[in-house]
Amino acid sequence: MTVLGVTSSILGQPWRWRALAADGRDGFTGDDLVTQLLLARGCPREGLDAHRSPSIRAFMPDPSIFRDMDRAADRLADAVQAGEQVAIFGDYDVDGATSAALMVLVLRDLGIEARPYIPDRLLEGYGPSGEAMVRLAGEGASLIVTVDCGAQAFDALDAARDAPVDVIVIDHHKCSTTLPHALAVVNPNRLDEDEGAAHGHLAAVGMCFLTAAALVRTLRTRGFFADRAEPKLIDLLDIVALGTVADVAQLRGLNRAFVAQGLKVMGARRNIGVAALIEASRLTRNPTCTDLGFALGPRINAGGRVGRADLGVRLLTTQDPDEARTIAAELDRLNEERRTIETGVQEAADLLASRNRAVAVVAGHGWHPGVIGIVAGRLKEKLGRPAIVIAIDEHGVGKGSGRSIPGVDLGAAIMAAREHGLLSAGGGHAMAAGLTITASAIPAFTDFLEERLAAAVERSNGDRALLLDAVLAPGGVNPGLVDSLEVGGPYGMGWPAPRVAMGPVRVIRADVVGNGHVRTVVAGDDGRSIKAMAFRAADSALGQALLGAAPHRKLWLAGRAKIDDWSSRPSAELHVEDAAWAD
Repeated sequence: MTVLGVTSSILGQPWRWRALAADGRDGFTGDDLVTQLLLARGCPREGLDAHRSPSIRAFMPDPSIFRDMDRAADRLADAVQAGEQVAIFGDYDVDGATSAALMVLVLRDLGIEARPYIPDRLLEGYGPSGEAMVRLAGEGASLIVTVDCGAQAFDALDAARDAPVDVIVIDHHKCSTTLPHALAVVNPNRLDEDEGAAHGHLAAVGMCFLTAAALVRTLRTRGFFADRAEPKLIDLLDIVALGTVADVAQLRGLNRAFVAQGLKVMGARRNIGVAALIEASRLTRNPTCTDLGFALGPRINAGGRVGRADLGVRLLTTQDPDEARTIAAELDRLNEERRTIETGVQEAADLLASRNRAVAVVAGHGWHPGVIGIVAGRLKEKLGRPAIVIAIDEHGVGKGSGRSIPGVDLGAAIMAAREHGLLSAGGGHAMAAGLTITASAIPAFTDFLEERLAAAVERSNGDRALLLDAVLAPGGVNPGLVDSLEVGGPYGMGWPAPRVAMGPVRVIRADVVGNGHVRTVVAGDDGRSIKAMAFRAADSALGQALLGAAPHRKLWLAGRAKIDDWSSRPSAELHVEDAAWAD
């Protein structure tokens, strides 16, 4: 059932209600707004109370439901009680940095100063290497914990076994039918996982939090806390929330609780490094879920992308405010450098992308591998199809990063390509994946993806529609509405932010600002005006329609209602995602 009769908008998509009432009526007119939002996102009526104020207690499972969790907790407890040297081997993105930081902070509270190790993206590539495992063991580590990596590290963990050194893997990426040799592999996406499989949407930092809970429980049963305080795991939820949102994990179930409660902890500025990061991001209010993904996360990421990979972990674990401010300032600078590099790669990738392929695969010599994931994401958004961006080095070896669309499991396709001998390495999850490939194999790899994913991409695009939660007059988009909508949050992947249609309106003024953003002022029939922004839309059909709309023509606008942070007094604006002619 279309909304406002829009079967083909300016961007060529129908507008539909996100959900229908049980009796088929448009929307849920018998319920309050927050209930409508929750029901439309799949919340059962019996779960409304828990989802209105998501708490850890309501959603957290017994950690022991995960395979190998008790074994991992026992080994970590042994290390704590014996005062062993422990190394934490993390990935270089935000999920890896927050996962490593969480384990370091927990072990520090338990009397162990664990050593974090983050590989250099350019020199070591993704995930554990045998060389690094052997070196850490040689330098005294008797236990290595890999976080946000390790599920596919067969050779590296074989080398660790031979060293010998015990390894615990805490990961969330897709696993093969066989697992690497490790003391424990804690991963909800193991193919042999039972109850734990229901939590396959957790980020690695969420799995680390559950492991920390299991560790504390194990030590409690051993009487470890008879003469010392237990770690306050709840104080770590700020970095759990940061890693969860930045890794674009689905914000349902336990993840919603992690983020909702983590934002409260973050607002208290308990972590010195997080507080410095907020300051460096120039946020003058308590961070929101959006800020985690677009302000704080990218700065942590910048260290691993174009700078020193360990900066994020150092920031999140430092106990020195001066060091925290110095690292945060450096990450802010590196983030600006990353943006400049990204722009060049983005422009080149846009020119190379084929509009005729189900999966856009682009490759370039000399591209910086630190920005290819971001470029893949932007290319995916622009084309409405999965995209993979590959940076080829001077030896003809390509490092690739891919982003997918709903209904298309890119991680499974990458693993299948690896099993077919097309890739040197590869893995990931449904919406994102990474790979290593020789330049000469790229054409065959592209054909493989076309054959495997074309039907799924076609189905996904065939189901494409702009889903709306409400239709409002321009005067209805106000700060009170924004506050009401936020009660149904936190919003993110798998729990989409509310989208409203507004109008009919006339464009009073429109211009291009910043990096191709279209800024408009529109007015309704009652003369009330409101600011609207269409980001990165200047060259799109949407942007051109807004810029070229005749004064007498009327439009429906659809997008997200937000508070205008730049206004001298509280006001609301619409972030426009689509439009349709109303006349």
